[in-house]
Amino acid sequence: MVHSPVSITEPAPETIPVSSSASPDGLMIQLENLHKTLGGKKILRGATLAITAGETRVIIGRSGEGKSVLIKHICGLLKPDRGSVVVDGEEISGFTETQLVSVRKKIGVLFQNSALFDSMNVLHNVGFALYEKGGLTEKEIRDLVLHVLRMVRLGDILAKMPSELSGGMKKRVGLARAIIQEPKIILYDEPTTGLDPVTSDAINELIQQLAEELRVTSVVITHDMVSAFKIATQFSMLFEGRILYTGTPEEIRATDNEIIQQFIQGKAEGPLSNL
Repeated sequence: MVHSPVSITEPAPETIPVSSSASPDGLMIQLENLHKTLGGKKILRGATLAITAGETRVIIGRSGEGKSVLIKHICGLLKPDRGSVVVDGEEISGFTETQLVSVRKKIGVLFQNSALFDSMNVLHNVGFALYEKGGLTEKEIRDLVLHVLRMVRLGDILAKMPSELSGGMKKRVGLARAIIQEPKIILYDEPTTGLDPVTSDAINELIQQLAEELRVTSVVITHDMVSAFKIATQFSMLFEGRILYTGTPEEIRATDNEIIQQFIQGKAEGPLSNL
């Protein structure tokens, strides 16, 4: 059931209903009433999010709203002060680090700065988890690394160091590392930050390609609205610690919510200017 989007004259976000086109069946990720305080500041104040298997959910919101905090709960890097986190049918908020190992194998992460190890070449960066896990020969790991590099449109650059790579190549290497264990979920934290428009579009196409070929569930944090509208099947906007609105790209373009419209249009004037 899709609820009507709210107007800015309605109550504070604690009482704002969520509009959603997502099916209640086949959920891959379900965050329910998440609360999180960090450094004495309330970041999440009852955030609720349901993501269906196979969709590409783009999460938008102003800087400092807690988008990265939100997705860190999905892979267990943070635990909620209150609320539940269900990933692929498992409630993980109370899991120990040992129990989280099996959950994290289902999740690939592309960090904002790619987070490559400066002291390792591409082979060892991309194959890091395989080397740590053991059980494969050097040739098997090399073959798997070459395979995922081809998937992200890179050739045999196994011997190159991160310092020898362009920004776009670093993103692709980071993406190759994220998919090498065949995850069910890929989390993208600002995947096009710092890239020129052409390279950004290439990364967007890779996100779409991997979603189709690997049938993964993708969760993307971005401020790049061009990218967002290209890749999203669903949008969610985080505002004041809660999900203000969820809907398709068509729904979010058409909403009369002034907060959302100001954000997606990138206007200086509007209700966000007074907050």
